[in-house]
Amino acid sequence: MTTTTNPFPTRSLGTTGPTVSALGLGCMGMSALYGEADRAESIATIHAALDAGVTLLDTGDFYGMGHNELLINEALRTASAAARDRALTSVKFGALRTVEGGFTGYDGRPAAVKNFAAYSLQRLGTDHIDVYRIARVDPDVPIEETVGAIAELVEAGHVRHIGLSEVGADTLRRAAAVAPISDLQIEYSLISRGIEEKILPTARELGIGITAYGVLSRGLISGHFTRDRELAPGDFRGMSPRFQGENLARNLDLVDRLRAVAEAKGVTVAQTAIAWALSRGEDIVPLIGARSRDRLAEALGALDVTLDAADLAAIEAAVPADAAAGARYPEAQMAHLDSEH
Repeated sequence: MTTTTNPFPTRSLGTTGPTVSALGLGCMGMSALYGEADRAESIATIHAALDAGVTLLDTGDFYGMGHNELLINEALRTASAAARDRALTSVKFGALRTVEGGFTGYDGRPAAVKNFAAYSLQRLGTDHIDVYRIARVDPDVPIEETVGAIAELVEAGHVRHIGLSEVGADTLRRAAAVAPISDLQIEYSLISRGIEEKILPTARELGIGITAYGVLSRGLISGHFTRDRELAPGDFRGMSPRFQGENLARNLDLVDRLRAVAEAKGVTVAQTAIAWALSRGEDIVPLIGARSRDRLAEALGALDVTLDAADLAAIEAAVPADAAAGARYPEAQMAHLDSEH
């Protein structure tokens, strides 16, 4: 494992999508699902990411009921003109929420697609969204209709590129037959490797890129999560199977093994896990969910890590495929994942 210092590298989101920074910033945790976040630090982190060369900002219109899009709006308005011009927005839509914050399903009807987009454009304060995707497939609406509606937004100039999220290989093919798909956003990490069997080969066959979220598995394999950590009220991880009881103990055992590999090489656990994701192919853009400048700086350090064959073998020996204990989501949410069917 060696380190190098280079200008911020870029990758293409598929054969039809934009060129983006090799790491994107996932902004969800700045508004929702991980407990309270510091607004000023969140904005400072977005600014630091943009200044460092990150161009891809990922969000969802349902993160904090629009809060996240408004946060990005504020961060972009207060960023330098050069940074603002480089920034690209990737937005997920479609989730139906309750006043209490619950999820009640997804709406992929064409009229709903255009309605969601109109609200997102207003909150973001921009005239277009760079990549637009439904967060989960609406089981009551053919994916062809949902993608067709986004294609109409592209034709109108409101959206630049069409993405997908958490879809399986068959749905990916059906969507790509309707309009060019830039990328598939899907969980992919050392302990979530399910896409490797069918989904990733299909995406590559179709020229569709991957934006990989959960590369640190919501902090589980970051090296910072401890066995005795008490989660804040409202933290999604309090309901996540991988963070429960014996599952957590077994998963953190894997992290300890990964830590031994990382420390022998002089890098952090998080940098090792992110570098592994980067090593999986030039068509993969990992999203890092940093909520502070310190965590951002650590994550960006992964760009200076080069893994050779021996390093990769040591990492995968420490954390074998399918070694994780527990499902990615609670059972009710797993049911919404077209990628798992």
